Amino acid sequence: MSKGKQNHQAALKAQEEARRLQEAKERRQQTMIGIIVTVVLIALIALGGFFYWRSHRPVKTQDLEQARQAVARVKEKPSAANDQGGFLISSRGLGKPVAKAPTVEIYMDFMCPGCGALHRGLDSTLTGLVDAGQINLVIYPMSFMDRLSTDNYSTRTGTATIYVAQHDPDHLLPFIANLYAKDFQPDESNYQPASNDKIRQQAIKAGVDPKVADQALKGHYRDWIKAMDAYTPMRKELWNPSGSNKGQMTTPTVRINGTYWDLGNLSRTGLDYRAGLLKALGLDQSKVGIKGAMPAIGASGHPRSLD
Repeated sequence: MSKGKQNHQAALKAQEEARRLQEAKERRQQTMIGIIVTVVLIALIALGGFFYWRSHRPVKTQDLEQARQAVARVKEKPSAANDQGGFLISSRGLGKPVAKAPTVEIYMDFMCPGCGALHRGLDSTLTGLVDAGQINLVIYPMSFMDRLSTDNYSTRTGTATIYVAQHDPDHLLPFIANLYAKDFQPDESNYQPASNDKIRQQAIKAGVDPKVADQALKGHYRDWIKAMDAYTPMRKELWNPSGSNKGQMTTPTVRINGTYWDLGNLSRTGLDYRAGLLKALGLDQSKVGIKGAMPAIGASGHPRSLD
């Protein structure tokens, strides 16, 4: 055999060996990727199972009491908050309910898209009702959706809201409306960082004193809101009574005179937020903002059926 043929065969053999080695390497890589994917899937399934268990497990009285005690142990907490962590706003001022007016409670997270939709549909109506002394409004800021942001957006806006409620309550509702504005509220599925300065500007646009706005973004009440995040979802009276989230709390949660108001009934009856709320309160839309025109259900009646 000529030397040229020998060199050619050697080259072919070398190429074949290189190909074999490359295929073996790729098989090892694919096997490793498969193992990693399997491990990740198992971890996600286990984590999902844990959260499902945690949200559906029976809440013991002892657990609820321990969570309540954890809230009580927090050093810096807002003095204006009620026992359940809410801030009552009325025409009489912070923490001063109108005696014959129904009470509307809203539990919210500023990352929550459902909360944004609710407030964009209701905020002007709520403001009119509050200013005219037609309702007492109780705001419950929460921060459990921090996991969907890269910079603890829910905590920063939640604590800012608490600080404004505590120190400049007259501008609380405009500030909340600004945070939920369609051109400001972050997209939970494609979060873009929102700086403290941007949140501060929303407060100042709402009329909040600049000095209060500065302090509002310094993280006061952070430990308190986190303790409330653990306590509030344990309260059975806030759990969804139906649907895929039955037996657990979600935001937004709305109660009227202490009765859970199922927002799912709105779509079933073809009503928007404003029309639905006013029908539940027993107040004609033309009477919103008119002092002395009180909702029919009063301070203790159950919300009226939307049917």
